[in-house]
Amino acid sequence: MPQHAQKTPVCRACDGFAIAAITTGTRHRDGTRVTLHVACPACRGLGHTVPAALVSAGR
Repeated sequence: MPQHAQKTPVCRACDGFAIAAITTGTRHRDGTRVTLHVACPACRGLGHTVPAALVSAGR
């Protein structure tokens, strides 16, 4: 079955996975791991990019 087309292009840097959870190696008191949530710097955590034709140039 064919997939639906994306309305906005997917970010090249993160392939649409805009926020990554990175473990620090330490644990909380309850045994769960401490994680940091880091956003993609290219798309600023959106997962998609704005087409160049839609970006307005200011003065």
